[in-house]
Amino acid sequence: MPRFEAVTNTKHGVFQRLSDAPCDRHPWVRSLLQSQTSDAPMNIAVISDLHLGSGDITDTFGHSEAEFIRFLSRLESDFERIVLLGDVWETLTSHWLFDAREGLRRAREAHPELACRFEGSKYLYVHGNHDLIAANEGVPAELVMNTDGVRLLFTHGHHHDWLIRRARWASESMVWLGAWVRRFGLSALYRLGYLLDKAWSRPPAHSLKDTFQSWAFSLARLKQADVIVTGHTHVAMRSERDSRLFLNSGCCAEGKTSYLAIDTKSGRYDVLAA
Repeated sequence: MPRFEAVTNTKHGVFQRLSDAPCDRHPWVRSLLQSQTSDAPMNIAVISDLHLGSGDITDTFGHSEAEFIRFLSRLESDFERIVLLGDVWETLTSHWLFDAREGLRRAREAHPELACRFEGSKYLYVHGNHDLIAANEGVPAELVMNTDGVRLLFTHGHHHDWLIRRARWASESMVWLGAWVRRFGLSALYRLGYLLDKAWSRPPAHSLKDTFQSWAFSLARLKQADVIVTGHTHVAMRSERDSRLFLNSGCCAEGKTSYLAIDTKSGRYDVLAA
């Protein structure tokens, strides 16, 4: 596991890497980066919801790994930091129910180059509900940045879901059962469940009727954040309410690629598709 120390006089005021280790080091070192403060403008990219799985029929990532690495290379060139905003790894589709460790191991083995890439110093990691083991091992649910007079709050967004809050076991069991439906070749049944879930979770057209956005703005007020950045819904979005900004990074699964480009100096907050 690499060593970090808190550095307060660097450009970004973040934890600074003191030594590197091989790529098989502990995958959750980002738990050390729970918050950071910056007196300098920051240029930040945000991606979420990759759902990198075990490489079999249950893996919904849907990208050529080589092509996605080229996309990451562009982000690394263009941005100072890249926030991985949850559900990076799919740990809920393991062969055994609630065996997130197996799910993580199989996912990393199926996507070794990406696993290594995400250990780079430019990446910051916030867990989601499908990164179960990350939450268990201390990766934060929130990341706060104070930069150029703007307070940004990053959180995946699954805490909005009633089922996840009240009966997480039921939510995870449904994901696990869905994986086995696919393994048994029942693609029509899986597709039906997928479409029903999409219809249920799709945000309404008007932002004031969107309970997810309302939850996000309430959290931003509670945390005194000017900008709240989420994932989870797989729907890329930007919305403003009461001088606060809501952003959703969309998803990078199922062959889709959306991301956020944030530049606090210029006031740029863009929702983009690659």
